[in-house]
Amino acid sequence: MQEEDMQEEELRLEIITPDTSTQADVPLAASGVSAGFPSPAEDFLEPSIDLNRTLIRNAASTFFVRVSGDSMKDDRIDDGDLLVVDKSIEPYDGCVAVCFLDGEFTLKRVRMGRDRLTLMPANPRYRPIEVSRDNDFAIWGVVTYAIKKI
Repeated sequence: MQEEDMQEEELRLEIITPDTSTQADVPLAASGVSAGFPSPAEDFLEPSIDLNRTLIRNAASTFFVRVSGDSMKDDRIDDGDLLVVDKSIEPYDGCVAVCFLDGEFTLKRVRMGRDRLTLMPANPRYRPIEVSRDNDFAIWGVVTYAIKKI
């Protein structure tokens, strides 16, 4: 298939509502982890970090989405990643967002021009999508975190 013939893949959304009624405490290393040369080991951990409080700013407007597809791979968002999406954040130029376009969901970087809005994939196999007034379009939410299995 030629590159110019590649159509945008449909993002199949698996929407998961966070349960923020409980704390998700996990131990936190006090000094972090060196990604260069090893640092001296410390024999203590700092108090726990609550993942709900860290990852979710606005519980009522936050949801999780599991990614299906490869159109954002060059932005290190891969098939199977879990995204934290906040509907209360005002979309801005350059944000990565879950969008609804003509009956389908897609995950793209939003580019806001003077008189146009473009949804930019992060994979050269896919074309940018120009959004016009004729499209049924909405930004469902802005991605705040990507959680991935390594």
